[in-house]
Amino acid sequence: MTITITLNDGRLRDTTLSENGKRAYEWACSAMTILDKIKRKHERTQPLSGFKLGVCLHITKETSVLVMTARDLGAEVAVCSANPLSVQDELCAFLFSNGINVFAHRGETKQEYNACIKSVLKSGPDIIIDDGSDLHVTAHRLKIKKVVGGTEETTSGVKRLKALERKKMLMYPVISVNDALTKHMFDNRYGTGQSTIDGIIRATGILLSGKYIVVCGYGWVGRGVAAIARGMRALVIVTEIDPIRALEAHMDGFDVKPLTEAAEVGDIFITCTGQKHVIRREHIKKMKNGAILSNAGHFDIEIDIEFLKSQDGNPVRIRPNVDCYTLSGKRIILLAEGRVVNLVCAEGHPSEIMALSFANQLLSIILIAKNYKKLERQVYTVPKHIDAYVASRALEASNLKIDVITQAQKLYLNSI
Repeated sequence: MTITITLNDGRLRDTTLSENGKRAYEWACSAMTILDKIKRKHERTQPLSGFKLGVCLHITKETSVLVMTARDLGAEVAVCSANPLSVQDELCAFLFSNGINVFAHRGETKQEYNACIKSVLKSGPDIIIDDGSDLHVTAHRLKIKKVVGGTEETTSGVKRLKALERKKMLMYPVISVNDALTKHMFDNRYGTGQSTIDGIIRATGILLSGKYIVVCGYGWVGRGVAAIARGMRALVIVTEIDPIRALEAHMDGFDVKPLTEAAEVGDIFITCTGQKHVIRREHIKKMKNGAILSNAGHFDIEIDIEFLKSQDGNPVRIRPNVDCYTLSGKRIILLAEGRVVNLVCAEGHPSEIMALSFANQLLSIILIAKNYKKLERQVYTVPKHIDAYVASRALEASNLKIDVITQAQKLYLNSI
């Protein structure tokens, strides 16, 4: 069953899938009890009452929990997707049926994607919640004056906002949720690590054991992907431009090579950098027949897709999200059209991981709503007390207990 939309703004009209979406939402809720604890703590005061939220996130069951919690705390919410191919239509239908303004559907064209972003901005948001900063950047380009603050979920998005800050062009305060330890240490590493490998397996059905997997970039995402791939008995090669990260990958037991060398032996390539054209024509030309290219970064820029198209303007769609390009008789496989493989080919991060990230998001939104008049136009990190609170609640959710420092130990730490 398909979702009916109006092509001028992408607004969802048909709620026929809402029951499926409700079941997915309830499933995610059961693993995201941190957000329920936050809701119950703040429900009486309704800290988001009177605020309009503009949300540009991957529309998944986990996102629906965040959006519904914000609504329950008083916010009016408008939602669009951070990626045209990551939308789950049943969740759009569920959110729409619960009073959320939804501007998204799976498979948006670039024009429709941009129209959906503008539609969210037309709703008049006071606070912007973003993943990749397309909504933030568009708000700046259109000089939207009503916004009083925002949050950003990703490394790529934070880089864009800090560029605006350096140029003194940032129009409102933004909290970098990505900088929270309980976000990037767990979401970027364990969440992206597992879901990226999950996406590749779902898309291709191939055996990873014994395959050479080339992980481009050894930041938190690359660390996670490399670890999970090794756990699946793959032979992992790491490529890097940072000497410290390259040394870390070596000390972690991975083979470290320049991409020009890794290109000749790799079976599967996974970009994890946020940088443009990490895999370029000179690398693709060296790859073996049947090499698989995938991306775990936010934008579809890490693989030189234009080069592939210049060599084969009519690739064969082998199966959903798997395109075969033929280059001088050699087959090169591109997954998810170069977009985030974990969200296009799978369902994104596990709910338990997103509970951490979205707890940071929700608490940061509440902080902005209460304090935006005191904040400067800059990119802030998540306060340490929020990070610690999220970690403590996550331990509770896992039925884990830790030791408590004794009074004698406190005195020792403060002794001279």
